[in-house]
Amino acid sequence: MILHHYSLSPFSEKIRAMLGTANLPWQSCMTRELPPRPVLAALAGGYRKIPVAQIGADIFCDSRVIASEIAALSGKPELALESADDATQAYANETDLYVFMDVLTASATLTAARKMLATMSIRDFVGFFVDRIRIGTKAKVKARDPRQAKQRVLAHLQATELRLQSQPYLFGPQASYADFSTYHSLWIARDVAEWSAIKDFPRVMAWMDMLQAVGQGRRTDITAAQALQMARDVTPRAIAEAHQQDARIGQLVSIAPADYARDATVGRLVGVTPQRWIIARDTPDLGTLHVHFPQPGYTLRALAETH
Repeated sequence: MILHHYSLSPFSEKIRAMLGTANLPWQSCMTRELPPRPVLAALAGGYRKIPVAQIGADIFCDSRVIASEIAALSGKPELALESADDATQAYANETDLYVFMDVLTASATLTAARKMLATMSIRDFVGFFVDRIRIGTKAKVKARDPRQAKQRVLAHLQATELRLQSQPYLFGPQASYADFSTYHSLWIARDVAEWSAIKDFPRVMAWMDMLQAVGQGRRTDITAAQALQMARDVTPRAIAEAHQQDARIGQLVSIAPADYARDATVGRLVGVTPQRWIIARDTPDLGTLHVHFPQPGYTLRALAETH
């Protein structure tokens, strides 16, 4: 697996930590904090969220789909969201979106800003915030008032502290997808923003330390050119016949996130599973790529053919 990511990306940290628990080898391809990202545009089309994963000519968008691939590669089904019961899935979905937004709002600090500035140019630093403001104005999920966000985050921390009172992980004796959904936003609060309020929750602190202690898997750094060559050298993996029975197979479609950063990727629908859509993109430089998206939280639209 190749992971396209940047160092202070919270959802990338979610996947990096999961790769550690899975103890998998992986290849790191660093990208910019904001577009343009020509390599990812070549691989994933219009999709702009980070991280993106790649296995040859198969491209995986959204941390839920990436987690499912990690679960399959490592033989740890608990790392896939779809393996959880309905209550755990509801918790993870709420935490991935609304709690994440609240934590970003509540824990915004000058420390976080300084760390961001240390990783990019002043021009990109300014551009990053302009870009995120633009995303926010078009998002269907809006950031809450900072005071309300802080109250919700403190309540979330209290609930997490209670969950950890009688078990090592949030939903039992082993780490599951829900742990990493909770971890990545709190990582931003504690390790990046250095938000002092989190120190009042010792079990949460110890649980985060435990997730970090296993490391981030076996990482090898590669270049963007190497990642593109790996996509160019192979064809996408086969799609099971059972996943080609949808009436829309073969149609030209667009797929976009339904919440924020709602830029669409266009291609032909070639696979439908209970949890994901797969579209084929025929590119002049890389050949045919299969791009995988989760169904929950995404919108698929049929497009008119042009001749």
